[in-house]
Amino acid sequence: MNRLRAARKNVRLRGGVLAVISLLMIGSVAIRIGLEAGPALAKPAKPETSTSNPAAPEAYDIQVLISTLLRREEKVKQREDALHEQEKAVEIASQAIETRLIALEEAEESLRATLAVAVNAAENDLTRLTDVYQTMKPKDAAALFETMDPTFAAGFLARMPPDSAAGILAGLSPEVAYTISVVMAGRNASAPLE
Repeated sequence: MNRLRAARKNVRLRGGVLAVISLLMIGSVAIRIGLEAGPALAKPAKPETSTSNPAAPEAYDIQVLISTLLRREEKVKQREDALHEQEKAVEIASQAIETRLIALEEAEESLRATLAVAVNAAENDLTRLTDVYQTMKPKDAAALFETMDPTFAAGFLARMPPDSAAGILAGLSPEVAYTISVVMAGRNASAPLE
């Protein structure tokens, strides 16, 4: 029984402390509202007017308020118009960009097709010329390869079957044959191994 009484007394004390804290918080809120809302609700100072016409100060305040509101409305309208103009400009620019992107994609596709044709034509020409050199007598082909740039000659010899390339290399002077062999051996030296 004593425990029950002690527990009730403890609950009453806690309830009282909570009530006091709640009242303090409510009071703090009321003071803050009073301090912060007071200046906002205060009326602007009225100009000196004669006391003969008591309605004049209110009419003056209303006119000032109306003119202020009209000026603000005009500024807002000007800003709104400017924003609409900017939106139109952005939309026009966006359409122009979209049109240019489409044209660029079409030009890129056309360039790819042209490059594919050029690469194919060049490959066909190289194949045909390689076939011509490989069907020549090795001695005659060696005379031509002797005057070629070593890198250029190595390109043709690399495309030929080994027996045709060997016949041409055998007909070359040792210095030219060595230079072409070095070029052929080092062509893929810088290629990644993995």
